[in-house]
Amino acid sequence: MGQYRRVLLKLSGEALAGEKGVGFDEATCIPVAEQIKALTEDGVEVAVVIGGGNFWRGRTSETIDRNRADQIGMMATVMNAIYMSEICRHVGLRTQVFTPFACGSFTELFSRDRALGCIAEGAVVFFAGGTGHPYFSTDTGAALRAIEIGADVILAAKAVDGVYDSDPALNPDAKKIDTMSLTDIVDNKLGVVDLASAVLCMENRMPMCIFGLKEENSIINTVKGRCTGTVITVE
Repeated sequence: MGQYRRVLLKLSGEALAGEKGVGFDEATCIPVAEQIKALTEDGVEVAVVIGGGNFWRGRTSETIDRNRADQIGMMATVMNAIYMSEICRHVGLRTQVFTPFACGSFTELFSRDRALGCIAEGAVVFFAGGTGHPYFSTDTGAALRAIEIGADVILAAKAVDGVYDSDPALNPDAKKIDTMSLTDIVDNKLGVVDLASAVLCMENRMPMCIFGLKEENSIINTVKGRCTGTVITVE
């Protein structure tokens, strides 16, 4: 058993796209599924939320109503969850995709009791569609679901391997921050995660780890307490 008993894995849509930057990169996604399988075999319960940035970033558009733009983004996360769920099934896992709105027979309508039942039966559950409402990011959706299912931690696997004091893509001398608190993020309005999700995590004492998806076995290592990214504490 690793350090955590139940985790909410937040996957970046862009990270799953690999070098292509859009869509899916199977060579990236299969190792992620294999890591999730290894964790479940070690007794760790895993729930997953995936962003939609590999398909849609509607907040940058000035031509589309914000409500509609966010709805398109929610559907992008549903596509990502269904795809990644099938990749997990390919490696031998049982899965279930939940959404906060009806998607026909594609997904199951979210119920906390049903989700906890699936987790207890050994399935990996995917929470897609965010909160089901506009003006909330997938960061906030991930925080909400993590709190609802009683996860021990949110593991945020991103294209960037942690939080830096400046943009590492622009500043080669940017320094990685090993540890910071949710209070720091909220009080200083740091753009590490969506502010609403940071407040939600702070109020409910939900810690986070932000790390790079590209590193070998990064998910497993983080669960076992060997996070090479940034640990975000509740203090």
